[in-house]
Amino acid sequence: MKLGQRREGFSNKLGFVLAAAGSAVGLGNIWRFPYLTAKYGGGIFLVTYLVLMLTFGYALL
Repeated sequence: MKLGQRREGFSNKLGFVLAAAGSAVGLGNIWRFPYLTAKYGGGIFLVTYLVLMLTFGYALL
């Protein structure tokens, strides 16, 4: 890359956060977590977790 050449980046913060989370966690765990909570009766936990995660996650952005 030449000096002064502009690189492309993320257009918004959400795209960056999703890309970073996907790289850190992996798709296997993203699909496995809701399945296991539903299988073992943790549906209310999953709903509470998602609401709190979205609330605090948005506030931290």
